[in-house]
Amino acid sequence: MYRIWVEISLDQLAANYHAVRKVVGPGVAVAPVLKADAYRHGSVEVAHRLQEEGAHWLAVSNAEEGVVLRESGIRMRILVMGDFLPPERDALVEYSLTPVIHSLERLKEYDRLAQSVDRILPCHLKIDTGMGRLGVRSTCEELRAAAASAHHLHLEGLMTHFASAADFTTAQTTDQIVLFETAAHSLGQAGIQPALRHLGSSAAVAYGIRSAFGTMVRPGLAIYGYVTPSKGDAPPTELKVRPALTWKSRLVEIKEIPEGASVGYGATWQARRRTRLGIVAAGYADGIPHAVSNRGHVIVDGYLAPIVGAVSMDLITVDLTEVPPARIGDTVILLGRAGDVKWDADDIAAAGGTISYTVLCGIGNRVKRVYT
Repeated sequence: MYRIWVEISLDQLAANYHAVRKVVGPGVAVAPVLKADAYRHGSVEVAHRLQEEGAHWLAVSNAEEGVVLRESGIRMRILVMGDFLPPERDALVEYSLTPVIHSLERLKEYDRLAQSVDRILPCHLKIDTGMGRLGVRSTCEELRAAAASAHHLHLEGLMTHFASAADFTTAQTTDQIVLFETAAHSLGQAGIQPALRHLGSSAAVAYGIRSAFGTMVRPGLAIYGYVTPSKGDAPPTELKVRPALTWKSRLVEIKEIPEGASVGYGATWQARRRTRLGIVAAGYADGIPHAVSNRGHVIVDGYLAPIVGAVSMDLITVDLTEVPPARIGDTVILLGRAGDVKWDADDIAAAGGTISYTVLCGIGNRVKRVYT
């Protein structure tokens, strides 16, 4: 009987993966993103299920994440997207991980490593088309020269990363696509034609930006059941996915306080009437954003119950006055759905002024995982 846990539906994850495949079609590879322990869904369990579903690629942030998957028995291709530090290079080779190269100097370094082990090593090259983080910003001539001189590398992929794929009030995504295609065309003129060209992640798939599909897409958030809300005049969402994770806790105390009594650190909430409170075994140490103090909700017995007072490290307090009688030990849904009542990562993000990614990735390590 856990105090706080998440229930993860691997069947729903699989359904979300196949929903992405349906949108992009059979000619486009799908590389689910399993960064940050699969957005806290458990990278090993998620990877094994995706492997069973026929996925050929996975994407992670760093070499360590890839090694964990390899050591758990994952045989799929693993793309390491977040660059690599010098001590990680040997792991890339030993565990057959495919790095994304972000600079021409790193391309030369990896070519020298490939030469030292007397192997042709695969890699992908990232073009910075406007994100302004990792990626090459060199001229097309410099790209061609560097790629042509990397004799011990197999440049099998060319990629970029969108900065505003769900924002249809700006032309930035279109501009990034043009810059990417210009670089790809320039490499093609030199006879360098990577088989995998990937630009888009979940938002590009969801909103049907087909010019961004290339020959591979990298869905992250969509695999876990969410799509970034759009801005501006967006096309209809083509992707139908549902959250795979439900976050639960329990009522550890129920009490009544009189009108005027305050609740929580800083006394930021005062009762306007006699109030029945529920104390829930969840706090910011578990991943409940402090920003939802006096703004968020939970679901108790199918009813939305408001969070009152400040979120503390281990506990939150909710107003049960309008909720039918509950008992100590009853289950509380912190993120999920009960019938028609919903309070998911998007709702928490809206209440806390953040994004759904931070809500999912913020779920703490002491929260138990249960796979259904």
